[in-house]
Amino acid sequence: MLTVEEAKEKILEGAEVASDVEEVVTLYAPGRILAEDIVSQIQVPPMDNSQMDGYAVRAAELVDGRRVFSVSQKIFAGHVGTKLENGTCARIFTGAPIPEGADAVIPQEEAVELEDGTVEFKNAPKAGDWIRRAGCDIDIGDTVLRKGDRLTPPALGVAASIGRATVKVYRPIRVSLFFTGDELAMPGEERVEGGIYNSNRFVLRALLHQLGCDVVDYGNIPDSFEDTLEAFRKAARKSDLIITSGGISVGEADYTKRAVDSLGSMQMWRIAVKPGKPVGKGSVLGVPFIGLPGNPVSGFVTFLLFAQPLILRLSGRNQVDVKGYMLPLNFDLKGGSRREFIRVRRNAEGSLENYRTQNSAVLSSCTWADGLADIPAEAQLKKGDLVRYIPFSEFNL
Repeated sequence: MLTVEEAKEKILEGAEVASDVEEVVTLYAPGRILAEDIVSQIQVPPMDNSQMDGYAVRAAELVDGRRVFSVSQKIFAGHVGTKLENGTCARIFTGAPIPEGADAVIPQEEAVELEDGTVEFKNAPKAGDWIRRAGCDIDIGDTVLRKGDRLTPPALGVAASIGRATVKVYRPIRVSLFFTGDELAMPGEERVEGGIYNSNRFVLRALLHQLGCDVVDYGNIPDSFEDTLEAFRKAARKSDLIITSGGISVGEADYTKRAVDSLGSMQMWRIAVKPGKPVGKGSVLGVPFIGLPGNPVSGFVTFLLFAQPLILRLSGRNQVDVKGYMLPLNFDLKGGSRREFIRVRRNAEGSLENYRTQNSAVLSSCTWADGLADIPAEAQLKKGDLVRYIPFSEFNL
């Protein structure tokens, strides 16, 4: 059986950005993937400005013990003052440009306004106190965002701060999705005897939308070779990637592998992971294909571990790996023959609690949990032992 790392490497093998580049208004680009480096042509801030509401002064004029000054001007953010007169101070507000001749700001909490309109300062500042220097955040020529970065809210703010009205981004990839199994029904439909509602459709659609994909959903496909074949033909005409759920075991009514092999090629992998095996990877009329298991938790976990990195790579992301953190268990655990990703939740003390069952059909475990614990095969773990914890937030959940 393949290790998790080997399977991921094979899935990513040869994967390249699948989408075109388009230029969009920065204001309407949240979540998009940059298709260019963003290099600043300006300084941020553009000039020295005040960090505080207070008074702009010449620091040298306070070194001899003088503390009382007249106020020669007021400077608000967005307005430029005049040259500071000798022996005076300027009332200044946060973000306002430092006037010529001033080299320090005294916060208003360290000043007392006297009855005659002058101001008395409690302490003498040093030159540079409470001044944000021009370019202290971003300088001319700085690469502030890189090709492949996701435009998060802070990233959008950085692009706006250097005056970028538009950005070049990758078009969202189009992912076709369908499900096999005569036992599947949609909520609101009558179930056949022995049937179940198709929870996987809701899970996988939502995961794809959260990754910014354009989803083409073909729904439930009847368990027949001809219907499965036609679904693949339609999907290949419209997609950058095809994902299926179910139909990849060796059962008599599992037609996915036969259909893929007739239109391209498919590799069936048994991966040393729980929950998860098997997972299929292939190509249908030149379009990449991933086949996920039909068990709800197996499909959810294998999507996160294997399908999501491929989607991110095809979408143009420069970072496809997730970060894990070492946290202590709040329970004893004996590992099985395969590496296991169990559903866990952090408690108030920062240790990991276990769900009542790790059965791969129990999807409610994924709503209870806030992440996955990576348990090595054959591990003998005691309460307090550290394990790798991957919060669901790392998967954009």
